[in-house]
Amino acid sequence: MSSFNALLHKELRENIRNFKMYWIPIVFVIFGILEPISNHFLPEIMKSVGNLPEGTDFVWPEFRGEDIFVSLMGQYQLIGILVIILAFMGSISGERKTGTATLLYVRPMSFSQYFLSKWIVVNAIVLASVWLGFFAAWYYIRILFNSVAAGEVFAFLGTYSLWLVFAVTVVLAFSACMSTGGAAGLSILVLLVFQVIDSILGTYWTVSPWKLSTYASNAFGASDGQSAYWMSVGLTGILIIVLVFFGMYMAKRNAAKTLV
Repeated sequence: MSSFNALLHKELRENIRNFKMYWIPIVFVIFGILEPISNHFLPEIMKSVGNLPEGTDFVWPEFRGEDIFVSLMGQYQLIGILVIILAFMGSISGERKTGTATLLYVRPMSFSQYFLSKWIVVNAIVLASVWLGFFAAWYYIRILFNSVAAGEVFAFLGTYSLWLVFAVTVVLAFSACMSTGGAAGLSILVLLVFQVIDSILGTYWTVSPWKLSTYASNAFGASDGQSAYWMSVGLTGILIIVLVFFGMYMAKRNAAKTLV
């Protein structure tokens, strides 16, 4: 067995032992189920527990299945990204702090294989969890709202998945670069605070990784801004590659900081 395969198996076993392989998909699937159900029954819930004055009649918006997909993505953009940061911010820095990394560093392995093994396994867990969440939502959307074309759903998921790969790469690169607390703070700044800044000031530019979620929602009908979309995809791909090499370099550079 090559050292890279051994590292992949080590990452898989570790994520099974610490239950991330189980609880992360469960969190995303729960949100995927709750979003269409809560939106469908919200008018009845408000009428029964809302303590509204007699005769009050609110006109609730008519949601389409496509709207529920976008609404669920909004949940994932905040809670889902926080889950990713909290779950994986110590993936590399934590091993340095506890000293478990010394068991790896004495073996014949390269730091590129070490970083890539974590990158592949974490991305697999995150993408599988998010896709399961959206598939669960898709099932209830079809029952409670309307049928959404599979081509649109997969185009939406493909674009959003690239954003998630970028988010995972940011978290792992910062984890290789600094302590767990620092990785968490900078990841929140880059993935959440910059997201808010882009939503407020982003009308002045059309190309950035933080716009991928907006472009993903365009899969449900809108087709304008295709050049900006592809430029954002290309820029995000380049940033992912740069961050992967940065993470490999910092993992090697900070190996000496491992506690023994």
